[in-house]
Amino acid sequence: MAAPAKRVEQLDRVVIRFAGDSGDGMQLTGDRFTSETAQLGNDISTLPNFPAEIRAPAGTLPGVSSFQVHFADYDILTPGDAPNVLVAMNPAALKANLPELPAGADIIVNTDEFTKRNLAKVGYPVSPLEDGSLAEYAVHPVALTSMTVGALADHGISKKDAERAKNMFALGLLSWMYSRPFASTLRFLERKFAKRPELVEANKAAFRAGWNYGETTEAFAVRYEVKPARMQPGTYRNITGNQALALGLVAATVRSRLPLFLGAYPITPASDILHELSKHKRFGITTMQAEDEIAAVGAALGASYGGALGVTTTSGPGVALKSETISLAIALELPLVIVDVQRAGPSTGMPTKTEQADLNMALYGRHGEAPLAVIAPKSPSDCFHAALEAARIALTYRTPVILLSDNYVANGSEPWLLPAVDELPDLSVEFATVPNAEDGKFLPYLRDPETLARPWAIPGTPGLEHRIGGLEKADRTGDISYDPANHEFMVRTRAARIEAIRVPDVEIEDPDEDARVLVLGWGSTYGPIGAACRALRQRGLTIAQAHLRHLAPLPANLGEVLKSYDRVVVPEMNLGQLAHVIRARYLVDVVPFNQVSGLPFTAATLENMLEDVVKNG
Repeated sequence: MAAPAKRVEQLDRVVIRFAGDSGDGMQLTGDRFTSETAQLGNDISTLPNFPAEIRAPAGTLPGVSSFQVHFADYDILTPGDAPNVLVAMNPAALKANLPELPAGADIIVNTDEFTKRNLAKVGYPVSPLEDGSLAEYAVHPVALTSMTVGALADHGISKKDAERAKNMFALGLLSWMYSRPFASTLRFLERKFAKRPELVEANKAAFRAGWNYGETTEAFAVRYEVKPARMQPGTYRNITGNQALALGLVAATVRSRLPLFLGAYPITPASDILHELSKHKRFGITTMQAEDEIAAVGAALGASYGGALGVTTTSGPGVALKSETISLAIALELPLVIVDVQRAGPSTGMPTKTEQADLNMALYGRHGEAPLAVIAPKSPSDCFHAALEAARIALTYRTPVILLSDNYVANGSEPWLLPAVDELPDLSVEFATVPNAEDGKFLPYLRDPETLARPWAIPGTPGLEHRIGGLEKADRTGDISYDPANHEFMVRTRAARIEAIRVPDVEIEDPDEDARVLVLGWGSTYGPIGAACRALRQRGLTIAQAHLRHLAPLPANLGEVLKSYDRVVVPEMNLGQLAHVIRARYLVDVVPFNQVSGLPFTAATLENMLEDVVKNG
């Protein structure tokens, strides 16, 4: 007799968190579930969270790795404040994530790992599955490990390899619960284990066993569906911030018709950009893994001197090491893109956690008066457009540009609408090819009157020989100069060149057009701020939002915008760095709201804070 069909419920949104040891494959599991969800057409946002150690101690709280995915049938802005569903592969995963679970949340626990030894590692005197402490949650005990081993008994693999496939069992179960397609996951397993066919079949079998368990067990009486979101027509792909940034650089080399050179030293969380760009050599891209951060930026600057688009990628500690060469690029007035994927500091800090604390270093972290352009993407997919914009500014204005991404944006993912290449901005560059002075000489610092950029002359061009180096140069001729008046002129001109950069006006989101409180953000705070403002408006409160991509120079209309509101609130994942800049530049007494926990803001945290400002001023 066939099992009765299970009831299907429609949901508008779900937040799922997969959690386990860093060796349990939670990042892979979450990534595959996300890919399946993207294919179904839901809007998605993800938050990977993992320890810095390559293999943290098994079964301990510091070793817990998690992956959270938020998917919905409407436009969403964040990975969700708290999960509706927690998949806990061991006691440590349960204990580490339990404080964030709302009452009524579903908890799927791997009961095989709730041994006395594992419970003792995290301070459980008795199993929380037996003492009634989880009464406010919907707990689903599942023997994930033993059922996986049992399902693979005839596949001719070791018990250890069979146990490792338990994440595929969990993925199969969750894919069944939320009606996800899975053909792409099976193809992924074929590629991943192509050299070991027995593991291909074993992992496929584990996935199907999880799916079938959901279909047949009485422990799960309901399946759920989340309909596709209404999105702008076009072709989409799921993309992380680092992938989008790398593809933005690929687009920049195509649209500028220049070769691109990436000089990079591996550092968390920026290394994936190097990995991705190394796949695209056919577009004229050269990647070099240097022996250190200084060599990486030096090679990138040398490539720019030779007529390429020079790029270097790093995180905060690397920017500190690169600062002298960045200063040299400012003196040489050559294009250079520096990507800083920020992480929690100072020093080594927390390499896999997020922060926005490199803004001051980006703006001021060089000796002398050494201004440059600074921009920041607001979301994973926006990294593509931010990379193009960084290249545009660097090439047009002959200046280094620091692109401030962060761990949250870099490793998070969302749907990305593929753009039409011919609609992307034209970044083509005209090199100097002939002398530019009336007497037939070449003046390397004879500037464009609109951009104040100097000519870009490729070494070896006949008649365009000129001095290069960090010593101060004379205006127009580029000769070495120690003249006080010339130095002051050159310092002020370099600053004026940055201020001359054309950037769009800041846009205001104020649907009611009568808000008295403005929330001003930058970078990855866009999603949590936007979600908080949406929630307040749904409750009848008026609030305006503005978000900065360009941090140097700031938009021309920003001062006017700020002074048109009674209160300006600036949430940042630092101790108030943008707030200090706004106060100093515009004499506006902004309200800073700061967090440096290594985690992004939750929408609820910002909603509560902003409600107090709106109601009480």
